[in-house]
Amino acid sequence: MRTYRVTFTMTVPDDTGHDHRAVQSAIVVRARSDVSAAWQAKAILCERAQVVDWRFRADRCEVAALTDVAA
Repeated sequence: MRTYRVTFTMTVPDDTGHDHRAVQSAIVVRARSDVSAAWQAKAILCERAQVVDWRFRADRCEVAALTDVAA
C-alpha cells in the first residue's frame, strides 16, 4: 500500500472578485490506489465534518502520492 495526501479545496472570491482556492482539509491515508485513497479520504472528511456529502465542505479533491522512504 502507498501513502497519499488528499487535499480538499474550495474556490472562494476575494473582495476584488478574483477566485482563490482555500484549503479546507488535507488528509493522509494509506491505500492501494489513488482512487481508493480519494474515496477513503472523502469518507473521513464527511465523518469529521458531520456531513453526508464531502461537496458541502469543498468543491475540489486532489490526490498526491507521497514518497515512501525506507529507513
